[in-house]
Amino acid sequence: MPHPPFHATDRAARRLAALLLALACAVLPVTAGATLPAAVDGQPMPSLAPMLQRVTPAVVNISTRTRVQVRDAYFDDPMVRQFFGLPASPRERVEQSLGSGVIVDAAKGYVLTNNHVVGGADDISVTLQDGRTVKGKLIGTDPDTDVAVVQIPAVKLQALPLADSSRLRVGDYVVAVGDPFGLGQTVTAGIVSALGRSGLGQDAPGMGGYQNFIQTDASINPGNSGGALVNLRGELVGINTMIFSPSGGNVGIGFAIPSNLTSSVMSQLLAHGKVERGSLGVQTQTITPRIAQSLGLKNSNGVVVTGVTAGGAADRAGLQPGDVLTSLNGETLRSVQQLRNAEGLLPLGSSVRLGVLRDGQVREMNATLSPEKLATLDGGQLDPRLAGVRFSELSQRQRDQGIHGVAISAVKPGSRAARAGLESGDMLIGIGNQRIVSLRMLQGLAGVHLRQLVLVVADDEGSHYVLIP
Repeated sequence: MPHPPFHATDRAARRLAALLLALACAVLPVTAGATLPAAVDGQPMPSLAPMLQRVTPAVVNISTRTRVQVRDAYFDDPMVRQFFGLPASPRERVEQSLGSGVIVDAAKGYVLTNNHVVGGADDISVTLQDGRTVKGKLIGTDPDTDVAVVQIPAVKLQALPLADSSRLRVGDYVVAVGDPFGLGQTVTAGIVSALGRSGLGQDAPGMGGYQNFIQTDASINPGNSGGALVNLRGELVGINTMIFSPSGGNVGIGFAIPSNLTSSVMSQLLAHGKVERGSLGVQTQTITPRIAQSLGLKNSNGVVVTGVTAGGAADRAGLQPGDVLTSLNGETLRSVQQLRNAEGLLPLGSSVRLGVLRDGQVREMNATLSPEKLATLDGGQLDPRLAGVRFSELSQRQRDQGIHGVAISAVKPGSRAARAGLESGDMLIGIGNQRIVSLRMLQGLAGVHLRQLVLVVADDEGSHYVLIP
């Protein structure tokens, strides 16, 4: 037997709606073809339409095409290619994606969006609300906050003003504008459900390394990424970036990057093409009840300093191993992730106030975030075949995440390594059967000449072998 089209609660809702309509008709004049009344008791009916007429022209659709190399451990072997007569160039496939963006500077054509929408794309097309489609130029991206800036060569643009997102409150009304599922520009409304969301994991797109999200129940769906979250004045308060959903559709839990953070990141991308972050230069550990007992602490709040980088910001401020950091800029610290998140969201050169517990006494120290000093190694010192390759130590944030290996920070074009397929941004995790977990371990292989130089490299596509002849 087929299920009825409506449940009992639906019928009750329809009866209630009919009753309300009847009451409204009893006190309001009804004319042929009328819809909603313009006013009730002399007061105009509220509508978001006037505000949205100013907002929607600034929200654009972004489509990208990315050529991705298809890797195969067997067919990537040069000898196998030669035997089967395969071309030397690797096979490729084209990936396409859709997202949204927000025009924030009409004169210069700057568009804010998400890194996971345009990062790594070979072709970016931007479609305006009036139907024009132009080619976008990628100015810069920041994967750690999932922010990107694209520039478009178009005239008669309309931009959104940026609001001070620090003034948002839970319960404030917000409106999300974007292009969900590629249907076309769509508007949804809701409230701010929570502020300062972090620790959401980093496996899904949009889950950047540094998180400070606005949570909203305004419907956000696939394709909304990079779109606008605005207040009732039509000001940009956030860039929609992701949803929490067991099914893949909206369940009322969406996240946006605050406008204050996107503005700071955009300024650095425009000035330097990248975000320059500072570091305290400390290694820390979350305090467990057992550690608290061994250190004689009354509770588990704070993080304990386990190491201080010589010459770093913490060293200059006077921090020592064994100190307990209890607060940063007046905010109580409860975990290493919270410390790293706060540290990474502050601009380079920022001055921070640290609450420090030492020998049972609480004191305050000031530190200025400085660039993180990472040791590097010239590949030519290891093996002549690696000339033109620069290896770097992993950042403290990567080590805190349990990542092991050595970063490949530069590969000289035309070098043997470049011709073999090694790329800057890859990570070296092994040489032959030898696992490489640190730059110091790699340095230990200097002078050891291997007959066959086979590197185990990890990138966004996974791990693979690179044979350097």
